[in-house]
Amino acid sequence: MAEAVKYDESKIKTLSSLEHIRLRPGMYIGRMGDGSNPNDGIYILLKEIIDNSIDEFIMGAGRRIDVKLENNLVTVRDYGRGIPPGKLVECVSVMNTGGKYNDDVFQFSVGLNGVGTKAVNALSELFIARTVREGKFREAEFCRGELVAEREGECDDKNGTCISFIPDGKLFPNYVFKPEYIERRMWMYAYLNSGLSIYFNGNRFYSQNGLKDLLEAECGEDCLYDIISYKSKTIEFALSHSNNYGEISYSFVNGQYTNDGGTHLSAFKEGVLKAINAYTGKSYKADEVRDGMAGAIAIKLKDPVFESQTKNKLGNTDVKWPIVEAVKTAVEDFLHRNREVADILVDKVIRNEQLHRQIQEAKKKSREAVKKTSLRIPKLKDCKLHRGDKGKKGEPVPETMIFLTEGDSAAGSLEKCRNVNTQAIFALKGKPLNVFGEKRDKIYSNDELLFIMQALDIENDIDNLRYDKVIIATDADVDGMHIRNLLMTYFLSFFDQLVMHGHLFVLETPLYRVRLKKGKPVYCYSDAERDEAVKRLGKSAEITRFKGLGEISPDDFGEFIGEDIKLLPVTLDNMRNVPEILSFYMGNNTPVRREYIMNNLELPLYE
Repeated sequence: MAEAVKYDESKIKTLSSLEHIRLRPGMYIGRMGDGSNPNDGIYILLKEIIDNSIDEFIMGAGRRIDVKLENNLVTVRDYGRGIPPGKLVECVSVMNTGGKYNDDVFQFSVGLNGVGTKAVNALSELFIARTVREGKFREAEFCRGELVAEREGECDDKNGTCISFIPDGKLFPNYVFKPEYIERRMWMYAYLNSGLSIYFNGNRFYSQNGLKDLLEAECGEDCLYDIISYKSKTIEFALSHSNNYGEISYSFVNGQYTNDGGTHLSAFKEGVLKAINAYTGKSYKADEVRDGMAGAIAIKLKDPVFESQTKNKLGNTDVKWPIVEAVKTAVEDFLHRNREVADILVDKVIRNEQLHRQIQEAKKKSREAVKKTSLRIPKLKDCKLHRGDKGKKGEPVPETMIFLTEGDSAAGSLEKCRNVNTQAIFALKGKPLNVFGEKRDKIYSNDELLFIMQALDIENDIDNLRYDKVIIATDADVDGMHIRNLLMTYFLSFFDQLVMHGHLFVLETPLYRVRLKKGKPVYCYSDAERDEAVKRLGKSAEITRFKGLGEISPDDFGEFIGEDIKLLPVTLDNMRNVPEILSFYMGNNTPVRREYIMNNLELPLYE
């Protein structure tokens, strides 16, 4: 029997704010990652710094922000009021310190809890804060949150704040900034702050028309009518319709992109519905109005309540009805003053109504299947926890995921080694139906597509999505790649918001296992990694080539669906060119596609 550990006062520890941030960084910036996903921690660090510069612009101080990335050094320079020099060190290193608790100084701010900059400081191996006021500067340099130097003097620079940092390589191993992800963020900041010029590595990001420009960039020629837009001191929105399925929505609070929406987004949608029903005198349903709709809303709120430090979802309930009324009044007024646009919009809603009636008829035909799946979905091995669940103390549960896997053999290995609390499995029977060019009612006449939709609970929208990550897990061969394409076509055709909001992934599985008879195996994802492992372990190393997921044992599978899981995000900035891409790769243009493949085929070289 193990000796009992003495439990007394010496075992009680109090962590400093700095120690707590470094020990539990996920509580402050969400996920960590290596920069391969646009939501990885290194981009959150950059966002936290830029947010402060945006707050200066919102308060009318400074119309330009310079962002530079050189190697891994990030520099953000604004031309606002500058941090008060005497409080520079405290503002960037002492928790719950800042000017945003003072309503006279910051009326509408993203960062209200005095945490963001301090978290960046604590999670950086180098952090330099410089403030300039009236020809004088003060500078403080930190290493992993610890102050190492201070400097001050006179200068010719304009007023403002400059923050430079290098993320800590110990906390973000092998991280790499992807400029395209940063550029995407810069455009969002520009759209949300009309008149602000942001320069990233010398390139200007600027918008004159705000959210109207955002929808123009996202939807372009797909829009059926001129974009409806409205802007006041505290609310801005834009909307249009296309012939695409599903809806596209963007929501922001005080310049912050709320990826999971919240009260303001649901209020915006309700306001649009009420406006169209008031204008037409009809009682259209929500999905009849929203199918094919692209919308964006941004509000300025004095005391925003977010669900986490990363501010993905707004929780304020008191803003709902003011937003509903503002949107309803503005849209209804626009429709009365622009009859040509109104006719096109109403025609789209009528076509949606007819389509949904067809879908309802298809649902009736498959009522037995739907009835059965409401109790038990075949081929689904569910997990105990789901997205949106709360823990015992009301805390969010860990990220949940579902594997859409190829065949029963792979599902069997996954089932034996999965985390039953957070990992679900859906076994595909074979190759799913190619749904390109099909109508939505096709889902209800195809059991497998129906079961996938119901397993994820995305029939109407993704608000009730049951898993944080939907992971396509197929063999690394031609058939596996085809299944990936078919599933991505399914989601992009009918549930594009699942992709737009970053919930779809592809599981990277190793091609080889290299090991000695005694020793820990090395899993290799490429020929180069295999050769490196053999070189390191010696010629006596045993090499196993995984030909398919079904050949991977549960012990092996458990190694790479745990903490070290490798996922490739299926990313999509907008739906603008998606129909053309799907048409080329999944449409009935076999001769053209064959010619393209033959002209671009790279044949292996044999010695």
